[in-house]
Amino acid sequence: MTPARCDVGLRCGRRPGKSRRRRKIGVTVSDSLNLPEAPRPATAAAPRSSHVPGVSVRHSRAKGEPRFPDGPKADPAGSHFERRIRSFQPRRSRVTAGQADALQRLWPKWGLDIDGQRVIDLGELFGDDRPVVLEIGFGMGEATARMAAGDTGTNILAVDVHTPGQGNLLNLADQAGLSNVRVANGDAIILLREMLTPDSLDGLRVYFPDPWPKKRHHKRRLIQPEFLTLAASRLRPGAVVHCATDWEPYAEQMLEVLTAHPDFENTRADGGFAPRPPFRPLTRFEGQGLEKGHVVNDLLFRRVPHRDR
Repeated sequence: MTPARCDVGLRCGRRPGKSRRRRKIGVTVSDSLNLPEAPRPATAAAPRSSHVPGVSVRHSRAKGEPRFPDGPKADPAGSHFERRIRSFQPRRSRVTAGQADALQRLWPKWGLDIDGQRVIDLGELFGDDRPVVLEIGFGMGEATARMAAGDTGTNILAVDVHTPGQGNLLNLADQAGLSNVRVANGDAIILLREMLTPDSLDGLRVYFPDPWPKKRHHKRRLIQPEFLTLAASRLRPGAVVHCATDWEPYAEQMLEVLTAHPDFENTRADGGFAPRPPFRPLTRFEGQGLEKGHVVNDLLFRRVPHRDR
């Protein structure tokens, strides 16, 4: 049975003429805003603290304050470029104290925000003229750090949008004393198109990209003819594109698209997949997939000489 609706202005559940005892409560936050301000003891004004870039700080953030004042920006490119279908989706997860400390201390030195507003000099970014390999999507960075440690003669520009992974890779590189790792934050397409010069890269690595398994999402997959054309313009002849995936339908598409592209040739004489090369570490994620019976396929394609030269 539906209870009778109370008329506006009447108090429900009480007999006329009866007054209700008011419950005594303490002062609330809203009440305190209307109270007269208590006199404060005379003290010397405390100087405003200014943050020193590169030094770790821990404080509660005010609304609108950046999470890491000296770290990666939330959306470095902003609205400067046209909207398009993206192959990635930023993930938000907890940043540990160690990752936060690494972002705060090391981002000014080893980090790069992909804003698309300038062309970068890779020699200046790394401080030397060693060959540079671009890695798109590095997860938590364990494999990237191991590859950097195993080949200190090659610089790795690692791109991702996952903040905990960025902090973790910076921390791993710092702990291992690696100077050949730089971490970029943002859209790799904008980096390739707007910020890198032709023939500036000696390799490209795309390990376990999002397979976007649903058919209607296949357009979001990274390895597409348009992407390969852009990547080819930034790769020197002889540079190797190395892809790996544990999603077999995506592996077949990668093989088909790379084989058909005129700027690349398969390093395998039989035109098929390649075995995992020794320099690519077996990641924890990959090991778990193999235990479940997943098949991991590697693809190694070489940039052919320029056709117009």
